[in-house]
Amino acid sequence: MAGANLIYGLGMLESGVTFDYGQLLMDHEFATLIKYALGGMPVNDETLMVDDIHAVGSRGDFLSLDSTYRYMRSQSQPKLIDRRVREDWAAAGGTDLYERATAEARRLLETHEPPPLPDETIAALRAIVEQTEHELGVEPVQVAF
Repeated sequence: MAGANLIYGLGMLESGVTFDYGQLLMDHEFATLIKYALGGMPVNDETLMVDDIHAVGSRGDFLSLDSTYRYMRSQSQPKLIDRRVREDWAAAGGTDLYERATAEARRLLETHEPPPLPDETIAALRAIVEQTEHELGVEPVQVAF
C-alpha cells in the first residue's frame, strides 16, 4: 500500500540458498492476496449493502441474504489458506498450511502437462542454438524441444 511494486524471492529459504516448492505455493497465495488488496475494492451503497443493513438491523442474519451471496464470490478466494471453523478443519484432517502447500506442489509436479511450444517458437529457439554453435565452432547437436 506504500508503493512497493516488486514481490521477490517466492519459494526461497535461507536467503535464496534453498528453494522449497511448498513455500513457493504459499508465497504465491500471499502475493495473490496482496495483489487483490492493492487492486482496491468498490465502496458504494450497493457493495456496502446499506439498504440491507437498514432492513436487517444490527443483530440480524446477513449470511442468508442474496446480496451477501452475490458479493462473496468477488472477495479473495485463497486455495491453500483454510478458513473453516476449527471443528470442520480438524474433521478434514487438520493439516497445516505448509502440509497443504507441499501436497499441492507434489500434485502439480506429478500431473502438470505444459502446453506444447508453438512451431514458430521452436524454430526461433533452433535458430538461436544453431547461431551460437556456429559462433563457438561447436559441432551441431540435434535437440528436440
